[in-house]
Amino acid sequence: MIALVANPPQIGHRTEGHPERPERVAAIVEAIAKSDLQLVPEPAAAAPESLIQRVHDPSYVAMLDRAASSGGGYLDPDTYITPLSMIAARTAAGALVEGVQRVLDGKAQHALAVVRPPGHHAEHAKAMGFCLLNNIAIGLVAARDRGLRRIAVLDFDVHHGNGTQHSFENDSEVFYASTHQYPFYPGTGGAGERGAHGNVLNVPLAAGTSDRAFLDAWEKKIGPRLDAFKPELLLVSAGFDAHEDDPLAGLAVTTEGYRELARMITAWSFAHTGARSVWALEGGYNLQALGDSVVACLEVLLDKATDGSPRVDNEADRG
Repeated sequence: MIALVANPPQIGHRTEGHPERPERVAAIVEAIAKSDLQLVPEPAAAAPESLIQRVHDPSYVAMLDRAASSGGGYLDPDTYITPLSMIAARTAAGALVEGVQRVLDGKAQHALAVVRPPGHHAEHAKAMGFCLLNNIAIGLVAARDRGLRRIAVLDFDVHHGNGTQHSFENDSEVFYASTHQYPFYPGTGGAGERGAHGNVLNVPLAAGTSDRAFLDAWEKKIGPRLDAFKPELLLVSAGFDAHEDDPLAGLAVTTEGYRELARMITAWSFAHTGARSVWALEGGYNLQALGDSVVACLEVLLDKATDGSPRVDNEADRG
């Protein structure tokens, strides 16, 4: 079973001409409705303030609230805030918390939070890269409160998740792994960034990288490290802006490439966590590619949730 969680207040977080817009979620919901997945998103409540403030400086959160209440504007050249953005951000984080609770309660094997604004660039006290609060990091803290210790974060967004890495790079019980275009925004994520305990693995990819090298990075470089780490839960920063049709970056992953990666991730979840993973939407700005790719991943999650015998395609089948 899959828990599909959303944050309807995201519609209030919008500004004219920005690629990070409510239509992204609408495209995903429409693609799911047109599929045979029979999944309907359920709304999430706001994340508890106590969890948010264990990830973010309380004075930073207060600054965001003041910026929103004063009418909003741009916090940096890329990142905006509106009067309704903090409701959106708190419920986006809340969707991760809800997904974690559903999975750990045994009500679902996997959860997907179809939310915005995204979160993996948000630092302890800094908004950046379209992100206000770090949804994955807040979800991880919620999992810790349920007694889990060894948690892996898998980030396949085209941009490096600097905020998530920096939140946990000194924590030996968190493994953070990322593939991303490099050099590229935000400028972090070099292969030499390994964390204080060797608990960070960045696999930078050159512009133009397509399915074969992308999937090889996950299977041959990240997979063995994940196996050695033996996580109790997988948290997935699911950004689909490495797609070949995405307008904001230069990788060339296909929808089928995401499907194959989803097979790997769900196989790892069966191998290590009792088939438990919680996914959070990050980037993805071509609406058609975004909807198609999310549906492809959900199809795999549903197959694994009912089958339990992961299928691994031959390397020659990759594009």
